[in-house]
Amino acid sequence: MSLPDWATGVHSALDDKMGIELFELSATRTAGRMPVEGNTQPFGYWHGGASCVLAETLASMAAFAEVGQGGAIFGVDINATHHRSIREGWVNGVATALFVGGRLGTWDVVLTNDDGERLCTARVTCALQRPKRRDS
Repeated sequence: MSLPDWATGVHSALDDKMGIELFELSATRTAGRMPVEGNTQPFGYWHGGASCVLAETLASMAAFAEVGQGGAIFGVDINATHHRSIREGWVNGVATALFVGGRLGTWDVVLTNDDGERLCTARVTCALQRPKRRDS
């Protein structure tokens, strides 16, 4: 799967600063990556907060794919467990929908290193604000 046309150019200054790249985007599965370089804590290891930024970005983009253009999403909860550290390469992430309802959606986000080893497991819940329908 690839990025839908509407997603071209949808990013934030934080995405740009952190170096986030998206490869796949749908409401049920969103994948991307972020470089370790530039996203470390003072001791040279990947910053745990960077894991949260990547996890929330992937889940939020999946949520936006669910509500569509004209809708809005808001992160309401994030939980992240850090399993191992990393000092170089890329952190790869996949957000998979656990539940998508009328007003809330929850995504499981798995972050791995380039060898596929799990670095972090996160759960992100977003409020979904769907666009208002216009009756003809």
